[in-house]
Amino acid sequence: MAKWLLAALALAQLAAPSLAADPVTLPPGMSDAPCPAPAPEQFALDEHILKTDWAWLCRYRADNALVDPAHPPHVVFIGDSITEGWIHADPDFFAHGNLDRGISGQTSPQLLVRFWQDVVALHPAVVHIMIGTNDIAGNTRPTTPEAYQNAVRAMVDIAKANHIAVILGSIPPTVTFGWQPAVEPGPWVARLNRWLADYAHKQHIVFADYHAALAGPAGELPAEFGPDGVHPNPAGYAVMRGVAIRAIAQADKHAKYHRHD
Repeated sequence: MAKWLLAALALAQLAAPSLAADPVTLPPGMSDAPCPAPAPEQFALDEHILKTDWAWLCRYRADNALVDPAHPPHVVFIGDSITEGWIHADPDFFAHGNLDRGISGQTSPQLLVRFWQDVVALHPAVVHIMIGTNDIAGNTRPTTPEAYQNAVRAMVDIAKANHIAVILGSIPPTVTFGWQPAVEPGPWVARLNRWLADYAHKQHIVFADYHAALAGPAGELPAEFGPDGVHPNPAGYAVMRGVAIRAIAQADKHAKYHRHD
Protein backbone atom coordinates (compact mmCIF):
# COMPACT_ATOMS: atom_id res chain seq x y z
CA MET A 1 0.00 0.00 0.00
CA ALA A 2 1.34 3.43 -0.94
CA LYS A 3 2.86 5.44 1.92
CA TRP A 4 0.58 8.40 1.25
CA LEU A 5 -2.49 6.14 1.48
CA LEU A 6 -1.32 4.85 4.86
CA ALA A 7 -0.74 8.44 5.93
CA ALA A 8 -4.24 9.45 4.86
CA LEU A 9 -5.79 6.57 6.77
CA ALA A 10 -3.74 7.45 9.82
CA LEU A 11 -4.89 11.06 9.55
CA ALA A 12 -8.49 9.89 9.49
CA GLN A 13 -7.98 8.12 12.81
CA LEU A 14 -6.00 10.90 14.48
CA ALA A 15 -8.21 13.79 13.44
CA ALA A 16 -11.07 12.94 15.82
CA PRO A 17 -11.41 15.65 18.44
CA SER A 18 -11.47 14.95 22.14
CA LEU A 19 -15.05 15.54 23.23
CA ALA A 20 -17.34 15.10 26.20
CA ALA A 21 -18.77 11.72 27.16
CA ASP A 22 -21.68 10.49 25.05
CA PRO A 23 -24.89 9.75 26.95
CA VAL A 24 -26.21 7.52 24.14
CA THR A 25 -25.97 3.84 25.09
CA LEU A 26 -24.12 1.86 22.42
CA PRO A 27 -23.27 -1.84 22.20
CA PRO A 28 -19.73 -2.52 23.45
CA GLY A 29 -17.06 -3.35 20.91
CA MET A 30 -17.84 -4.73 17.48
CA SER A 31 -21.49 -5.24 16.59
CA ASP A 32 -23.71 -6.09 13.64
CA ALA A 33 -26.04 -3.26 14.73
CA PRO A 34 -23.77 -0.44 15.93
CA CYS A 35 -26.05 2.49 15.12
CA PRO A 36 -28.21 3.79 17.97
CA ALA A 37 -31.96 4.24 17.78
CA PRO A 38 -33.71 6.43 16.76
CA ALA A 39 -32.53 6.52 13.17
CA PRO A 40 -29.21 8.37 12.82
CA GLU A 41 -30.67 11.12 10.65
CA GLN A 42 -32.68 12.23 13.69
CA PHE A 43 -29.48 13.10 15.55
CA ALA A 44 -27.83 16.45 15.00
CA LEU A 45 -24.23 16.32 13.84
CA ASP A 46 -22.94 17.39 17.23
CA GLU A 47 -20.27 16.41 19.72
CA HIS A 48 -21.98 13.10 20.49
CA ILE A 49 -21.89 12.00 16.87
CA LEU A 50 -18.27 13.10 16.50
CA LYS A 51 -17.35 11.21 19.67
CA THR A 52 -19.03 7.91 18.79
CA ASP A 53 -19.00 7.92 14.98
CA TRP A 54 -16.43 10.47 13.78
CA ALA A 55 -16.97 9.86 10.06
CA TRP A 56 -20.73 9.35 10.64
CA LEU A 57 -20.90 5.89 9.09
CA CYS A 58 -24.33 5.53 10.68
CA ARG A 59 -25.74 8.42 8.63
CA TYR A 60 -26.42 6.38 5.48
CA ARG A 61 -26.09 2.83 6.81
CA ALA A 62 -29.83 2.07 6.68
CA ASP A 63 -30.29 3.85 3.33
CA ASN A 64 -27.42 1.86 1.82
CA ALA A 65 -29.06 -1.38 2.89
CA LEU A 66 -32.11 -0.45 0.80
CA VAL A 67 -30.12 -0.12 -2.44
CA ASP A 68 -31.00 -3.02 -4.73
CA PRO A 69 -27.76 -4.75 -5.84
CA ALA A 70 -29.49 -5.66 -9.09
CA HIS A 71 -30.08 -1.96 -9.81
CA PRO A 72 -27.04 -0.05 -8.56
CA PRO A 73 -26.94 3.74 -8.73
CA HIS A 74 -25.52 5.38 -11.81
CA VAL A 75 -23.60 8.07 -9.91
CA VAL A 76 -22.91 8.43 -6.19
CA PHE A 77 -22.26 12.03 -5.11
CA ILE A 78 -20.13 12.09 -1.96
CA GLY A 79 -19.16 15.30 -0.20
CA ASP A 80 -20.05 17.84 2.47
CA SER A 81 -23.04 20.17 3.02
CA ILE A 82 -22.83 21.48 -0.55
CA THR A 83 -23.49 17.94 -1.77
CA GLU A 84 -26.02 17.18 0.97
CA GLY A 85 -27.97 20.36 0.18
CA TRP A 86 -28.12 19.56 -3.52
CA ILE A 87 -30.82 16.90 -3.16
CA HIS A 88 -33.05 19.30 -1.22
CA ALA A 89 -32.65 22.08 -3.80
CA ASP A 90 -33.01 19.82 -6.85
CA PRO A 91 -34.62 16.49 -5.86
CA ASP A 92 -35.43 15.61 -9.46
CA PHE A 93 -31.72 15.42 -10.23
CA PHE A 94 -31.45 12.59 -7.70
CA ALA A 95 -34.54 10.72 -8.83
CA HIS A 96 -32.99 9.12 -11.90
CA GLY A 97 -30.00 7.04 -10.86
CA ASN A 98 -28.00 9.68 -8.98
CA LEU A 99 -27.51 9.05 -5.26
CA ASP A 100 -26.63 11.76 -2.71
CA ARG A 101 -24.20 10.84 0.06
CA GLY A 102 -23.23 14.29 1.32
CA ILE A 103 -22.85 15.09 5.02
CA SER A 104 -22.75 18.64 6.33
CA GLY A 105 -19.50 19.81 7.88
CA GLN A 106 -17.34 16.94 6.66
CA THR A 107 -13.71 17.02 5.58
CA SER A 108 -11.72 14.85 3.18
CA PRO A 109 -10.45 12.31 5.78
CA GLN A 110 -14.03 11.70 6.92
CA LEU A 111 -15.04 11.01 3.32
CA LEU A 112 -12.13 8.60 3.01
CA VAL A 113 -13.27 6.64 6.07
CA ARG A 114 -16.80 6.18 4.69
CA PHE A 115 -15.83 5.89 1.01
CA TRP A 116 -16.09 2.10 0.87
CA GLN A 117 -19.43 1.91 2.67
CA ASP A 118 -21.11 4.86 0.96
CA VAL A 119 -19.63 4.47 -2.52
CA VAL A 120 -17.79 1.26 -3.40
CA ALA A 121 -20.23 -1.14 -1.74
CA LEU A 122 -23.08 0.39 -3.77
CA HIS A 123 -21.33 -0.47 -7.09
CA PRO A 124 -22.00 2.74 -9.01
CA ALA A 125 -20.62 3.30 -12.48
CA VAL A 126 -19.37 6.77 -11.46
CA VAL A 127 -18.46 8.58 -8.24
CA HIS A 128 -18.61 12.36 -7.93
CA ILE A 129 -16.23 13.62 -5.23
CA MET A 130 -16.54 17.25 -4.12
CA ILE A 131 -14.78 18.19 -0.88
CA GLY A 132 -12.41 20.80 0.52
CA THR A 133 -14.43 23.69 1.91
CA ASN A 134 -14.32 22.32 5.45
CA ASP A 135 -10.69 21.21 5.16
CA ILE A 136 -9.84 24.86 4.53
CA ALA A 137 -11.99 25.87 7.49
CA GLY A 138 -10.29 23.28 9.72
CA ASN A 139 -13.54 21.64 10.78
CA THR A 140 -11.92 18.46 12.10
CA ARG A 141 -8.53 19.95 12.94
CA PRO A 142 -5.97 22.29 11.43
CA THR A 143 -4.63 20.46 8.39
CA THR A 144 -2.29 20.82 5.41
CA PRO A 145 -2.70 20.84 1.64
CA GLU A 146 -0.71 17.59 1.53
CA ALA A 147 -3.11 15.86 3.91
CA TYR A 148 -6.06 16.99 1.80
CA GLN A 149 -4.37 15.84 -1.40
CA ASN A 150 -3.51 12.46 0.13
CA ALA A 151 -7.14 11.84 1.07
CA VAL A 152 -8.31 12.76 -2.44
CA ARG A 153 -5.64 10.54 -4.00
CA ALA A 154 -6.70 7.65 -1.78
CA MET A 155 -10.36 7.94 -2.78
CA VAL A 156 -9.47 8.13 -6.46
CA ASP A 157 -7.22 5.06 -6.17
CA ILE A 158 -9.94 3.10 -4.35
CA ALA A 159 -12.50 4.03 -6.99
CA LYS A 160 -10.22 3.10 -9.88
CA ALA A 161 -9.31 -0.22 -8.25
CA ASN A 162 -13.01 -1.02 -8.17
CA HIS A 163 -13.69 0.06 -11.77
CA ILE A 164 -15.63 3.17 -10.79
CA ALA A 165 -15.11 6.20 -13.02
CA VAL A 166 -14.31 9.39 -11.13
CA ILE A 167 -15.51 12.98 -11.33
CA LEU A 168 -13.56 15.44 -9.20
CA GLY A 169 -15.65 18.50 -8.44
CA SER A 170 -13.86 21.77 -7.80
CA ILE A 171 -14.30 23.49 -4.46
CA PRO A 172 -17.10 26.01 -5.04
CA PRO A 173 -16.24 29.70 -4.71
CA THR A 174 -16.15 31.46 -1.37
CA VAL A 175 -14.17 34.26 0.26
CA THR A 176 -15.64 34.06 3.76
CA PHE A 177 -16.76 31.48 6.32
CA GLY A 178 -19.50 32.61 8.68
CA TRP A 179 -18.57 29.89 11.18
CA GLN A 180 -14.82 30.54 10.91
CA PRO A 181 -14.36 34.28 10.28
CA ALA A 182 -10.61 34.25 11.01
CA VAL A 183 -9.97 32.09 7.93
CA GLU A 184 -9.53 33.73 4.51
CA PRO A 185 -10.53 30.88 2.20
CA GLY A 186 -10.25 32.55 -1.21
CA PRO A 187 -6.53 31.92 -1.86
CA TRP A 188 -6.77 28.36 -0.53
CA VAL A 189 -9.77 27.60 -2.73
CA ALA A 190 -7.86 28.83 -5.77
CA ARG A 191 -4.73 26.87 -4.84
CA LEU A 192 -6.50 23.57 -4.17
CA ASN A 193 -8.63 23.90 -7.31
CA ARG A 194 -5.50 24.31 -9.41
CA TRP A 195 -4.18 21.11 -7.87
CA LEU A 196 -7.48 19.26 -8.41
CA ALA A 197 -7.61 20.26 -12.08
CA ASP A 198 -3.98 19.25 -12.64
CA TYR A 199 -4.41 15.97 -10.76
CA ALA A 200 -7.57 15.10 -12.70
CA HIS A 201 -5.75 15.75 -15.96
CA LYS A 202 -2.81 13.54 -14.97
CA GLN A 203 -5.11 10.77 -13.77
CA HIS A 204 -7.31 10.91 -16.89
CA ILE A 205 -10.43 11.54 -14.82
CA VAL A 206 -13.13 14.17 -15.21
CA PHE A 207 -12.85 17.58 -13.54
CA ALA A 208 -16.15 19.41 -12.96
CA ASP A 209 -15.34 23.10 -12.58
CA TYR A 210 -18.15 24.51 -10.46
CA HIS A 211 -15.92 27.36 -9.33
CA ALA A 212 -15.58 28.74 -12.84
CA ALA A 213 -19.33 28.46 -13.39
CA LEU A 214 -20.33 30.21 -10.16
CA ALA A 215 -17.58 32.60 -9.07
CA GLY A 216 -17.87 36.37 -9.05
CA PRO A 217 -14.98 38.68 -10.02
CA ALA A 218 -13.27 38.40 -6.61
CA GLY A 219 -13.69 34.64 -6.35
CA GLU A 220 -16.80 34.99 -4.22
CA LEU A 221 -20.07 33.11 -4.44
CA PRO A 222 -22.44 35.86 -5.63
CA ALA A 223 -25.55 36.44 -3.55
CA GLU A 224 -27.71 35.45 -6.52
CA PHE A 225 -26.23 31.94 -6.29
CA GLY A 226 -25.87 31.67 -2.50
CA PRO A 227 -26.77 34.39 0.02
CA ASP A 228 -24.43 33.12 2.75
CA GLY A 229 -21.42 33.17 0.42
CA VAL A 230 -20.70 29.44 0.78
CA HIS A 231 -23.78 27.30 0.12
CA PRO A 232 -25.56 27.47 -3.23
CA ASN A 233 -29.27 28.27 -3.40
CA PRO A 234 -31.59 26.69 -6.04
CA ALA A 235 -30.25 29.11 -8.68
CA GLY A 236 -26.70 28.08 -7.83
CA TYR A 237 -27.55 24.40 -7.97
CA ALA A 238 -29.25 24.93 -11.33
CA VAL A 239 -25.91 26.15 -12.68
CA MET A 240 -24.12 23.23 -11.03
CA ARG A 241 -26.56 20.76 -12.54
CA GLY A 242 -25.50 21.75 -16.05
CA VAL A 243 -21.83 21.30 -15.16
CA ALA A 244 -22.58 17.94 -13.53
CA ILE A 245 -24.55 16.60 -16.48
CA ARG A 246 -21.69 17.36 -18.84
CA ALA A 247 -19.20 15.78 -16.43
CA ILE A 248 -21.32 12.64 -16.08
CA ALA A 249 -21.49 12.26 -19.86
CA GLN A 250 -17.68 12.40 -19.97
CA ALA A 251 -17.35 9.98 -17.05
CA ASP A 252 -19.72 7.49 -18.65
CA LYS A 253 -17.16 7.01 -21.41
CA HIS A 254 -14.57 6.21 -18.75
CA ALA A 255 -17.02 3.90 -16.97
CA LYS A 256 -17.66 1.84 -20.10
CA TYR A 257 -13.93 1.44 -20.57
CA HIS A 258 -13.39 0.39 -16.94
CA ARG A 259 -16.28 -2.07 -17.02
CA HIS A 260 -14.67 -3.91 -19.92
CA ASP A 261 -10.93 -3.65 -19.23
